[in-house]
Amino acid sequence: MPGEQFPIIITTYAGLENSLAEELKDLGSQDVLAGRRMVSLKGDMETLYRINYRSRLGLRVLRQLAVFNLTDQNSYYEALGSLPWESWIARDQSIAIDAVVSGKILTHSQFAAQRAKDAIVDRLRNLQGWRPGVDLTRPDIRIHVHVNQDSCHVSLDSSSEPLHKRGYRKAQGDAPLSEVMAAGLIHLSNWSGEGEFLDPMCGSGTIAIEAAMKALNYPAAYFRRFFGFQRWPDFEQKTWDRIKEEGLESRIIADPFIRASDASYKAVANASLNIAQAGFTDLIKLEKKPFQAVFPRRLNGTIITNPPYNERIKSQYNIELYKSFGDILKTRFKGYTAWIFSGDMEALSRIGLRTSARIPLFNGPIECRLARFDLFQGTLVAHKYGDASDEKVKERVLRKRRGHGNAGEGNKEETDNFATHDD
Repeated sequence: MPGEQFPIIITTYAGLENSLAEELKDLGSQDVLAGRRMVSLKGDMETLYRINYRSRLGLRVLRQLAVFNLTDQNSYYEALGSLPWESWIARDQSIAIDAVVSGKILTHSQFAAQRAKDAIVDRLRNLQGWRPGVDLTRPDIRIHVHVNQDSCHVSLDSSSEPLHKRGYRKAQGDAPLSEVMAAGLIHLSNWSGEGEFLDPMCGSGTIAIEAAMKALNYPAAYFRRFFGFQRWPDFEQKTWDRIKEEGLESRIIADPFIRASDASYKAVANASLNIAQAGFTDLIKLEKKPFQAVFPRRLNGTIITNPPYNERIKSQYNIELYKSFGDILKTRFKGYTAWIFSGDMEALSRIGLRTSARIPLFNGPIECRLARFDLFQGTLVAHKYGDASDEKVKERVLRKRRGHGNAGEGNKEETDNFATHDD
């Protein structure tokens, strides 16, 4: 029987909210509503456990305890002190407070965290005769306080560590791509496991590993060993065991063709270690080579990559890198769809191919785009209307124009080049 229902907040990166909402509905969640960098829903402990174990696109899963309005700093302390913390914190357990604030009543997150700690400790000492310890590294109970103007949301963090920490990444480069963002790129590409999957600038191998996990339907937290809810006083071990068993049984037998490569010895060494940790050494073909030496191995496929760039010599270095990669794509990978994720808009525009989609995303504070390039044979119109001689293609376009009167510039563009759908 389902247990008590309560509000649940799942945080994510800006731009992935709708994708996360879709995923949560697929996991059976009800009353799902996408917001800004978060998705809300109502569920029970089973729902909360399942999201932590299965969600590829969530960062933290918060069990909302209370929402109240503030008039001043004293009302903040009093409201927090009125909550029944003795129900959520057991004797001898440690706590940590994560505070995010904006507005005029509370302006400093460190002060907000300190006052929240004072309110909780004072209540437990006065009512129970003991006080919890504070452990900022790995607390038993992690509490999240979000203050926006005069509104305060108080939650228990059921994940404790963010969910992008899957447990398989043992080595990484200077600017590793988050596992959650990598999974988001794959979700947005609609890759179904068919054709070749290729990351020719793979870094520590995160995109390729997330692709393998998706193709085999591994639970996102398959390799992870700890969640915050396991130390809650009301933790349900039998429910948790059943959720894990359900996730393991959902895995499928598949043989996706996944390749990853990089020009850097260090990157390939890191990727090799991570792929081995995930148990995908036989599944993911990893090679040490620059993208200029990479050739397709299937008639069609999906390329997803996050090219590196040097911030210090950004303009020229990135432009040359991206232009060279665009040349390789259009001459060598016809029949493929390429997705390039980047925070360098100028360099991205130098790929030299028209985009069929540009999806805004934020990689933390960095504004990025996920650009799609359809690398089909010939012209766009031949791709849309099927294989035919140039004369037959032109005849079809002319018939279409006559059927719609003055087709305007849009149809002229269709006969000359790729379609463009920029943001």
